[in-house]
Amino acid sequence: MSRSRITGRGPVRGAARGPDTRAPAGRSDQRGPGDATRRRGRTTTPHDMFAERLLAVLSGSRPVHWMLGHTIGDEYDQLIALAPAAPLRTGTSHPVVRSCRGIPLRPGVVEACASIETGERVRAMAFRIERGDDLRWRCAAVELGGDLVPA
Repeated sequence: MSRSRITGRGPVRGAARGPDTRAPAGRSDQRGPGDATRRRGRTTTPHDMFAERLLAVLSGSRPVHWMLGHTIGDEYDQLIALAPAAPLRTGTSHPVVRSCRGIPLRPGVVEACASIETGERVRAMAFRIERGDDLRWRCAAVELGGDLVPA
């Protein structure tokens, strides 16, 4: 039974889509609901995500156990040692990731560096992420730059 017989309305729009089209009938672009990052012009990479996660923990805005399933080896212990001092915390402003660049060393291993703006100063953060057999990325090491550099 067609929809027009049940509701008295016309046919459902987009119901007669072809098998290869993702967009509803009458729409010319082929973007789908999952293409939001492409529309903004920037895709989120695993190292971008980890830079934000590490910043949240090392600035004190998230607890260290937030990274529990996202670390491997001794990295969680290193975060436990670093986090109480909140080395990236600022007095007045919220720290932000200015830039983050990742270099793939081999498939499933990326070393990245990020510049973190903390008020009027910039700090460096280097970290390594590795993809496990379950295809999830985990942080394997993190290191913070020693001296503060004016922005």
